Amino acid sequence: MTNPITQLFKIKYPIIQGGMIWASGHTLASAVSNAGGLGLLGAGSMYPEVLRTHIKKCKQETTKPFGVNVPMLYPDLQQILDIIVAEKVKIVFTSAGNPKTYTAFLKSHGITVVHVVSSLKFALKAQEAGVDAVVAEGFEAGGHNGRDETTTMVLIPSVVNKLDIPVIAAGGIATGSQILAAMSLGAAGVQIGSRFVATEEASSHLAFKEQIVAAQEGSTQLTLKELAPVRLLKNKFFEAIQQAYANGATKEDLVQLLGRARAKKGMFLGDLEEGELEIGQVAGLIDDIIPVADLMKRLLSEFNQAKKRMGKLDFS
Repeated sequence: MTNPITQLFKIKYPIIQGGMIWASGHTLASAVSNAGGLGLLGAGSMYPEVLRTHIKKCKQETTKPFGVNVPMLYPDLQQILDIIVAEKVKIVFTSAGNPKTYTAFLKSHGITVVHVVSSLKFALKAQEAGVDAVVAEGFEAGGHNGRDETTTMVLIPSVVNKLDIPVIAAGGIATGSQILAAMSLGAAGVQIGSRFVATEEASSHLAFKEQIVAAQEGSTQLTLKELAPVRLLKNKFFEAIQQAYANGATKEDLVQLLGRARAKKGMFLGDLEEGELEIGQVAGLIDDIIPVADLMKRLLSEFNQAKKRMGKLDFS
């Protein structure tokens, strides 16, 4: 397939792996890139020198394009960007911040820049800032999320209709038929997060992956909007959040409850009770843990099957 996204990133398929914290190390990113998509390293859970190591290892494991996802709300941001430039990474996805802050800096070093947005308002700001594409992410997505709870089905056509740059759909996408649906709404590609967490190559803990597979409809909920909206699997920690709200918790109370390294505890170390388990609503559709290569083949097969089914429809 050749379209604006495959041309922009020089990849075979317009499928981008989300740069999820505690899941997106060099093993996952290189596997996705080797399978024809675009792998992303998740800088949000890496100290600067750890990121440098993952970039170097990714270069050893793939000759295909890969990038780095950079949440702009974390410390050491300038140091992380300096490492990206020094290591000659060619693709950066930014999120959770103002795209005007670093887009010009990155592009001055020949880097393709994509910004993640949750609304048309921020998509227009990202285009104005000069990014090469946007990821429009519906509130079905896992991890940090938009406050307005706009669904992917609504968000994608809204953004596509107003932007002149390519739009990548994200949020609630885990199957080939969902990829086709997103592209039928005008997206030039998709970014998939949760489904890639449940692969053998993801660096997240096996217990967390198994919890994703066990998830059903209603197993996740968006919460902590006062801090940074995040979709979580319901566990003991999630119930503590709900109880705090019931008791009239302030923002400061929630910060104290969250503490430090809560996501690492759950997603990387496998504490399924006290950890923060960030995952998308689509976890209810995930029922196995498989290698990336097998997943990519499945997504392509499902896409083509869905496309064939749609070809039989006729509203004339």
